[in-house]
Amino acid sequence: MPIEAIEKRASLSDIAMERLVDAVSRGELVPGERFQEAALARQLGISRGPLREAIRRLEGRNLLVRVPHVGVMVASPSPEEILDLFMMREALEGLACRLAAERMTDGELDEIDAVLARHGEQPDVTSGNGYYQFPGDQDFHYRIIRGSRSARLEELLLGELYHFMRIFRYQSSVEPGRAQAAHTEHVDVARALRRRDPDAAEAAMRLHTAHARLSIARAVEQARARHGDNRDRGGTDRGNKDQE
Repeated sequence: MPIEAIEKRASLSDIAMERLVDAVSRGELVPGERFQEAALARQLGISRGPLREAIRRLEGRNLLVRVPHVGVMVASPSPEEILDLFMMREALEGLACRLAAERMTDGELDEIDAVLARHGEQPDVTSGNGYYQFPGDQDFHYRIIRGSRSARLEELLLGELYHFMRIFRYQSSVEPGRAQAAHTEHVDVARALRRRDPDAAEAAMRLHTAHARLSIARAVEQARARHGDNRDRGGTDRGNKDQE
């Protein structure tokens, strides 16, 4: 296969992967729900070849799971697993931010400021409906982790955990008032980085991730309360069972 064809296929797979992650983030694909490949390809507007490759990649990162005799589903981590991920994130991203304050170049800090300026103009952020960040260089957290110059932190935070955390970061931002607050917290982190203050940068990032964790915790409690109400009323519909 020519190099150009391989590169094009890789690019299409990347697009398919991002559309899958976006669909999970926005609740269009529900955890625990089985999906048909052909229908999903039509829904996302992508061909089945790149979609299959994207599915395999996301299975490798445990975002999707393949159940024998059933098919492919969105992974459904428990509330405890989600909160554990956020606690890991709080510690690891705090460390990454501390290192980034010492190691990022002035040019990289300028790029972070530009990214945050674009984020601040997003209609969903200004209206408080959510805070969506595209992957890679358009992702504030991604830039800081790369700026830490720590191969191990990159491996941990930009490998298997990356798409999980992007999904839960977005879902935590849809709580009323959270999107604008998250953007303000990002600006606080960027200012600490600009001052080259490792202590302040780590503290600002830990505060930001702690707020996101609390937002997710509230969402988990609300979901548990709703499921409890359904059980009290004798609700036995399949949708509720699948989510418990």
